[in-house]
Amino acid sequence: MAHSIELLFDPDTEAALRRMWDKLAAAGIPARIPPGRPHVTVAVSQRINADVDELLGPVVRRLPLRCAVGAPLIFGRGNVVLTRLVLPSRQLLDLHAEVHRLCGPHLLPEPMANSLPGQWTAHVTLARRLDGAFLGQAVEVAGRPVQLDGHFTGLRRWDGDKRVEYQLG
Repeated sequence: MAHSIELLFDPDTEAALRRMWDKLAAAGIPARIPPGRPHVTVAVSQRINADVDELLGPVVRRLPLRCAVGAPLIFGRGNVVLTRLVLPSRQLLDLHAEVHRLCGPHLLPEPMANSLPGQWTAHVTLARRLDGAFLGQAVEVAGRPVQLDGHFTGLRRWDGDKRVEYQLG
């Protein structure tokens, strides 16, 4: 399983995103709603050494950081992943680059390419394995509000093998 470094939202933003998950489920849209907490993944690899926890202190000290959750965004074909774009502010892009600078050597065997600076699309996942036939309905349900303004207030390391999160800072 993948390991990751993830940004967490303030309670109000998290609650609004959870309501989107609930609305998708209530609409009967056949998709896999993510388990756990809404988050934005900033680094991913097959394994992340726990040494990064201390190294990421400077990143944690940047929080809270303003964020804006924007338009629906689709990844894949056929059975797709429905997400909402997180607008890439200069501060968010700088934080993302700092995460990779600080923990790059601990992303083993290497970081996944789509999480690297210059190749990363900041997003929060709303549904996985969404049948394309239900895409229009899902976007209609999860596309409101048009923009959700909030903050990132936490950073965690996720161990996908153990399914355990480690709060940083």
